[in-house]
Amino acid sequence: MFRRLLPSPAALPYLLLVFAALCWAGNFILARAMHAEIAPVTLAFGRWLVALLALLPLAWSRLVEQRRKLWQVRRRLFWLGGYGIAASNTLIYVGLHHTNATNAVLFNALIPLMVMLLAWVVWRKPLAGREWAGMGASLMGVLLIVCHGDLSRLMSLDLNHGDVWVVAGLACWSAYTLLLRGLPEGLDRFAVLWLTIAIGLVMLLPFCLWEVAHHGLPAATFSNGLSLLYLGIFPSVVALTAYMRAVATLGPTRAAGFLHLIPAFGAVGAGIFLGEVLALYHVLGLAIIFGGLYWAQGSLASSGTVVQKPVSR
Repeated sequence: MFRRLLPSPAALPYLLLVFAALCWAGNFILARAMHAEIAPVTLAFGRWLVALLALLPLAWSRLVEQRRKLWQVRRRLFWLGGYGIAASNTLIYVGLHHTNATNAVLFNALIPLMVMLLAWVVWRKPLAGREWAGMGASLMGVLLIVCHGDLSRLMSLDLNHGDVWVVAGLACWSAYTLLLRGLPEGLDRFAVLWLTIAIGLVMLLPFCLWEVAHHGLPAATFSNGLSLLYLGIFPSVVALTAYMRAVATLGPTRAAGFLHLIPAFGAVGAGIFLGEVLALYHVLGLAIIFGGLYWAQGSLASSGTVVQKPVSR
């Protein structure tokens, strides 16, 4: 009876991606809710420190066992730690001090297009005119959200710089997604995740010390501690592990497509928990982004092009 309740092996990667998207939507909402309590770099450092400690019992024996294999890919692990741990969420947290959670989660719809563009830059994968048109349309959708539906703000450069920080963080996450492809078969995902978190924390440490010196430590309250525990366990360990496993099975481009669920989950959650209103320009901008993505990926589907071979682990 219990076996019937378990998902089939074919469905499991998709369920993992849905769960990861739900956790990451909560990351945006909670980070925005706590922006007045915890400075952004301190929040990122605390989050990953909790994740590092939570992962240690699972990762230690695997780290010892695979230390030679891990050393051989040290350069890739360095960049994974830089893009996925040190830069991505830190930049997003900085942005959430200046923009709302609704804007931030809607920009996640750009990730599949960023992955496609980076694949073109890194792997020289040719892009058809339809793909370029789709990316251009999606850019227009982003601009519509950034300027709050008033395109005249683009002419006066009266834009929210928090949105720029968020988009930069999402670009780093797209690079992290592509870098996962190059990991060799047989590497344990818990060992990889622990090492990349450790590398990212080392990179973040000087920035965290500077921020604490200028803004002080956050108050030792129950809500602050609970927030760090959630961010350190669910978006950082559980969701990231699920995402890595799904990428290994489906490949980065197909897995990134499920990140479209983050805007849906996040916009609803921001309305419920933060009282943010989903404006018409949000809906129109997101529709244009999705339309551009559908147009661009439709070109891939019609041509039968495979973006990359999935990594099995």
